[in-house]
Amino acid sequence: MLCLPRDSSTLSVVRHIAAAALEELGVETGTIEDVTLALTEAAANVVKHSDADDQYEVHVVIEDSTCAIRVVDAGRGFDSDSLAVSMAGPSAEQGRGMALMAALVDSVRFESRPEAGTIVHLVKDLALRPDGPLERLVGS
Repeated sequence: MLCLPRDSSTLSVVRHIAAAALEELGVETGTIEDVTLALTEAAANVVKHSDADDQYEVHVVIEDSTCAIRVVDAGRGFDSDSLAVSMAGPSAEQGRGMALMAALVDSVRFESRPEAGTIVHLVKDLALRPDGPLERLVGS
């Protein structure tokens, strides 16, 4: 778990740490790119839409060949039921990041409560390199 200040400079930190961990575990490059881009979009939404003094947390759990990520902010929240993730087109002013997340991972879910913050859940099945440590552990 990382607990970070709400600042755009933290986005590269989040991306780098996640990519390095997945690389060390033997995840395929294309899958790492998908996960890190989706994670960056989720974290960027927190940085953009939270209050200036908020912090946010990133939780990454790798179990078997699945990566589950939670990006948590304690901000004001939003009406997650109003999101049209699959409807945002390339010319849309908002929602492109959410549509991109949905295209890159296997599952995206938003949990938000007014004045209690938002949690973005991302789940991705990992493509593993045959010589990687995670493949050896999962294959056992």
